[in-house]
Amino acid sequence: MAARIEMRGVAAPLQPAGATPLPLPARFSGYAAIFGATDLAGDRIEPGAFAASLAARRPEAVRMLWQHDPARPIGRWIDIAEDRTGLKVLGEFALDTAGGREAAALAAAGAVDGLSIGFRTKLARRGDGGTRRRLVTIDLWEVSLVTFPMQERARFSLFA
Repeated sequence: MAARIEMRGVAAPLQPAGATPLPLPARFSGYAAIFGATDLAGDRIEPGAFAASLAARRPEAVRMLWQHDPARPIGRWIDIAEDRTGLKVLGEFALDTAGGREAAALAAAGAVDGLSIGFRTKLARRGDGGTRRRLVTIDLWEVSLVTFPMQERARFSLFA
């Protein structure tokens, strides 16, 4: 007969008694994609690549996911727009969910600050040099908070 493993423990508070917990950040902004920068997969996104997708889909319809996992939504996008630099996003953590609180806490601790996009390529052209593809038209489905973004400069910052 196999031995049964028993576990016993006492949950200890993470904060000293009487300490007031620090509020988690609710909002953040950053760039989910940088125009003209070749990512680790060899793709380079051209300016205007998101225009048709953004015209057809409201920011709230683009999902905010944790590490590209569709089973782990963590908040919502308030604004998504192209500017000269790339795809700028403004988001809000769903602090009333465990996933939203976890993501906010990890962001506040500096453990996660990357952004990454989930998309369908509509039009791509052959790249040159170290670029495999030039993405001309993209259908944006989701923007994820990630540990390791494909584009090094795709990062976000928290609002105080």
